Order: sequence, then C-alpha cells, then structure tokens
Amino acid sequence: MSDLTLSRNEDSPRGMAFALSAYLLWGFMPIYMKALAHVPAYEVVAHRVIWSVPVALFVLAALGRLSELQAALRSPKLLLMAAATAALISVNWGIYVWAIGAGHALDTALGYYINPLFSVFLGAVLLGERLGRLQLAAIALAVAAVVVLTVEAGRLPFVAISLTLTWGGYAYLKKSLPLGPNQGFLLEVLILLAPALVVVGWVESRGEGHFLHGSLSDQALLFGTGLVTATPLMLYANGAKLLKLSTIGFLQYVAPTLIFLTAVFVFGEAFGRAEAIAFPMIWVALVIFTVALVRASRR
Repeated sequence: MSDLTLSRNEDSPRGMAFALSAYLLWGFMPIYMKALAHVPAYEVVAHRVIWSVPVALFVLAALGRLSELQAALRSPKLLLMAAATAALISVNWGIYVWAIGAGHALDTALGYYINPLFSVFLGAVLLGERLGRLQLAAIALAVAAVVVLTVEAGRLPFVAISLTLTWGGYAYLKKSLPLGPNQGFLLEVLILLAPALVVVGWVESRGEGHFLHGSLSDQALLFGTGLVTATPLMLYANGAKLLKLSTIGFLQYVAPTLIFLTAVFVFGEAFGRAEAIAFPMIWVALVIFTVALVRASRR
C-alpha cells in the first residue's frame, strides 16, 4: 500500500523518515548558526530568505505545484494572510539567530519546549477548545517553570517567551492559510525577498556585508542558510501528513532536546540552580501533555 493511501490515523515509515529528519536538522541547526555568530542577525535572516527562494522554487517545480502558487499571488486576501505569517516567522528567525550567537541557546530550547503547551493554550483562548485536567496541569507547570526562571534572573526569559509567542502565532495563522505548506512557505519568502535584498544590498554597499566582503567560509555558510532553512520546513510539512497527531506530538521534543544538549555540552552554557528546577518541571509538563495527547488520539 502506498503511504499516500494510509488513513490519517496511521503512521507511515515514509512520514516518520520525513518528520524525524526535519527535527534532527532543527536540533543541530544551532551548531550551524553558531558558526555565523560574528554576522549580525538581520544579515543572516536576510540570507535565509534570499537563498530559501530557489530551494523552495525547485521543490515546487519538481512536484508540479507551481500553479497553486500563481493562483495565490492573484488573491489579495491570501497575500495579506501570508504577509502576516511571513512577518512572524522573520521575527522568530531573527530572535533565534541572535540568541544562538549571543550564548542563549539554552533559552531557545526552553522556548521550543514550551511552544506545544502554548499552542494548546491558544486553541482554548482563540478557538474555544476545551482543556482537560491533564492539559491544564501541564500548562500550569510550564507557567511555574517560567516564574522560577524569572525570580532567579530578576527578569522574564525574553528569548524563550518571544520564540514561543512568535512561533505559536505563526502556527496558528498558518492553519487558517488555505494553501499547501510548501506553497505557503514559498509565498512567505517571496514576500520577504524584497526587504531581504534591501538589507543585503545596504550592508554590502557599506562594505560591511559578509557575503561579498567576507571570507570564503562566510560566503558558503550564508549561501547554505537557504538549504538549512527550507529543507527541514518542507520535510516536516510532508511528514506531518503521513503521521498520527500523537506521533508528531512526541517527535516535536526531539529538536529542543538536541538544542538543550548542544547548549550545555557543546557551547558550555551555564546550567544553574534555576534551570535545574525549571527544566525538569517543563519535562514533566510535556510528559503529562503527551499522555493527554495519546489518550485523545485513541478516542
């Protein structure tokens, strides 16, 4: 039986390969971005946009799905919705790139751990979805973990909360975008292309750019941002269609776990008393959340 003929309530080996590959690439992306820590975050984001366009175009052309994109470009409503998702994802990328370069990879892991819980919260607030006791307990634990970090540091964990808010908002709006995920991603980077070209043109004209005026390694890394950006997004989009919701719910912890391990054992970021309390609280919350997700999928 072909993977495409599987029901939505079954897992496909092909879907598992797609989704797991995406999360592994996301999990190890901090190592790639750390190599660009000396490049301003806005310049890295601009190159992520520019070099994602040919990658996404090639994939859609190979799949024969460019006609759907052409139809979307003629719809003002679709363009407006895509502009909103494009704005959110560009801000998310900017915070993420800056955080990795500035030594806050541990905070990015926290943000992506919290994100599924925030998505459930958004569903309850904006869509009127009912929350069970397990889901409420998981959200309460996550909030308590953020309070612990806030009290210890004397300030909110800005990076974690910002990544959670921007990615959660992006995912929420993306669900209402009546366009395939691959087409939607290409539309978003096309919308961001003009501003990205302006940014790169400006820094290069001042002799401060790292693509025309940087080293060969900088040029290769900036060029490669298109692949490391577009590839996992498209792998995930295709894998999610071939997996059960509970499976996706479990796999989404792979990336922040790899980021967490990289931050502590590769980058040597400090893991103090507050983190030693807050992260286990988050992990327990995610176990509770996953149990609730599995129970719901069985029903």
